[in-house]
Amino acid sequence: MRKFADLLDRFVSYTAFDTMSNSALCGKKRPTADGEEELLLHLKSELEALGLEVYYGKEKVVAGKLKGNSDGEPVAFMAHVDTADDVPGNGVKAMVWPDYDGSDIVLDGITIERKTNPDLGNYIGGTIITSSGDTLLGADDKAGVAIIMEALGYLVSHPEIRHPDIEVFFTPDEETGSGMSEFPYEKMESRICYTFDGGREGEVETECFNAASVRFSIHGTVFHFGDARGRMHNALTAAAHIVTALPGSESPEATDGRYGYYCPTDIKGTAGEAELSVIIRDFSEENFERRLKALQALAESIGLLHGVSIETDADIQYRNMAKANSQRPEALEAVYKAAEKLSIKLEETLIRGGTDGAALAYNGIASPNIFTGAHNMHSLTEWVALEAMERGTELMLAIIEEMVR
Repeated sequence: MRKFADLLDRFVSYTAFDTMSNSALCGKKRPTADGEEELLLHLKSELEALGLEVYYGKEKVVAGKLKGNSDGEPVAFMAHVDTADDVPGNGVKAMVWPDYDGSDIVLDGITIERKTNPDLGNYIGGTIITSSGDTLLGADDKAGVAIIMEALGYLVSHPEIRHPDIEVFFTPDEETGSGMSEFPYEKMESRICYTFDGGREGEVETECFNAASVRFSIHGTVFHFGDARGRMHNALTAAAHIVTALPGSESPEATDGRYGYYCPTDIKGTAGEAELSVIIRDFSEENFERRLKALQALAESIGLLHGVSIETDADIQYRNMAKANSQRPEALEAVYKAAEKLSIKLEETLIRGGTDGAALAYNGIASPNIFTGAHNMHSLTEWVALEAMERGTELMLAIIEEMVR
């Protein structure tokens, strides 16, 4: 295996940027966290120092191009700089555990247990990176950022390696679902763009959910509670009945594999005015459309039952990327050929979620999602092994070599 001397330091330095995105600011501020732009500008400087052509404009996306030294179709790679807000994501203090001995990893107030993290056993004697225990780590997706940057650095320092034009893109706000809302597609020449935003080593994903968020705006009629009989129509009560009408067997906590779901994510308001947000997810386009229609029908029926007015607004967040990936089978073939040369065993899995690649796929760009080695993403027990990131870097370089004609 090649030596990637800067990979660990790159990753740890990226985790120090406060990049926890904020969905409440979507449409109001881009990126939604100042630290995202700080990291994006830092990456811009790093790419420029490597000699790449770099673009950074109003879209707040860093786009870099390394000119090829041989024939072949251009190929792109993408990762996002923001981290999730499911647990605290700022003030990360990365901890490095060299020569891991296979035991539980005890952090500040929390333990990463070996029995519930069996993949730790694959890295005994290696290097594990965690947070201090009071924040997430940010391997999702700063491990992907580090892999791409390390591979670029290796190519620049080894000009004898043949490669076509290579494009790289770093995006903000992926965790909010708005990262690709202003993506500069005109800056991308490649028709294949690999996202490094996956999980455990060996995973490659070519299919994701269709996803939408449906907002219910509920308008009730309010009277003094002491004089409300027969006249008051409570908007919050109607919202609660929408939630209880959702099938419990089709919720995130009750589904896995290819099963889709409904999930209420936010409810607020008063007896007079209330708002409710429900997300829907499904791999099947037919079932996805059925779910959209079901929520519209539910709004109409609850409105009639409770004497309230309900408006719905559906925001399609992303679509299943399977179709675009199937139309460019050479994208996945290159991954398998590269992995075979490296003796990396791949496992195709489904994304029960989405990536920036889903938006690319909707625009006809094949976008398989490749592992970074991240585990327990969006949690205080998030961890990644340096060796997994090294193999991800090796895989990126091998994919690039497959693109040479």
